[in-house]
Amino acid sequence: MRRMADEGGLFKMTAVDQRPPIKGPIAKHHGLAEAPWAEVADFKTLLIETLQGQSSAMLLDPHFAIPRGIGKLSPMKGLIVTLEDSIFAETPGGRLSSEIDDWSVEKIKRMGGDAVKVLAWYRPDASDHVKDKQKDFTKRIGEVCARYDIPFLFELLVYPLAGDAHQTTDYVEMTGKRTDHVLQSVADFAAPDYGIDVFKLESPVAARHVPDEEDARVQAAFDEMGRLAGRPWVMLSAGAGKAEFRNIMAHAYRAGASGYLAGRAIWLEAFSHYPDWPAMRAALEGEAVAYMRDLNALTDAAALPWHRHPVFGADGVGFVPADQSFRHVYADMR
Repeated sequence: MRRMADEGGLFKMTAVDQRPPIKGPIAKHHGLAEAPWAEVADFKTLLIETLQGQSSAMLLDPHFAIPRGIGKLSPMKGLIVTLEDSIFAETPGGRLSSEIDDWSVEKIKRMGGDAVKVLAWYRPDASDHVKDKQKDFTKRIGEVCARYDIPFLFELLVYPLAGDAHQTTDYVEMTGKRTDHVLQSVADFAAPDYGIDVFKLESPVAARHVPDEEDARVQAAFDEMGRLAGRPWVMLSAGAGKAEFRNIMAHAYRAGASGYLAGRAIWLEAFSHYPDWPAMRAALEGEAVAYMRDLNALTDAAALPWHRHPVFGADGVGFVPADQSFRHVYADMR
């Protein structure tokens, strides 16, 4: 857990594991059905090189970022590794997640990963069969993470069902997202059975509706999400713009979030310059780094250190969860 955080116990984590959001635009530019492997891998390596300085940890995938870029990652930075496949099954009752072929918690542990990250698509109103499958998928991974003594970082995303308006398979915030769906999703996975150590959560309110100043109604949704999580949690950006994501983070920190694990809010504008590599590097080293510094200043000022979360008791002594809401028990490493 400490390897993912900075010295103050705050998570400032950058996601470089995206696959369709990077592969898609590159393939389109080249007029190909599939993006050239080297182009995707090189962009991910560029993200590691330019953004790790402002990151406490980086989230990498085994398809592109790790084979090409792992040598560029400082050993001083935490390494989070993706387990879930970006290809999911779209069924009449909802989406089903799965692991990457020939990849496992054991291999992530063996390669020196500090945490396992899994994304599960989830809708409380999906079919019972799909919900049960997604819960079984998550529980099984949580059990293996406990067996190999590695933190389980779990990401939840609501998504449009086949009958919804604006149905899409893109990795973006769902149009017409409902707050109750987000909150119920967190509640459904907060039980200790799933072995989740850190939640990576989306905004309970559509990003465009989160104001740049405190709003009682919006804040209440974030507060409830934090209460339901019951353990350290961070925010994901889901393709939100820079200003929108900063607004989200301000509300999340009032609700007790311990940081962020974000990607596109940080680097998407720079990626728009593809295939101009010098322009992408300049934008990453300029605007993207400046944005991260701003996010990190907000995090330093307002976020809750992970080991000070109420789940660990009044003072966090021993990092022992007061209510045993998840499997791992942390020795006093301070």
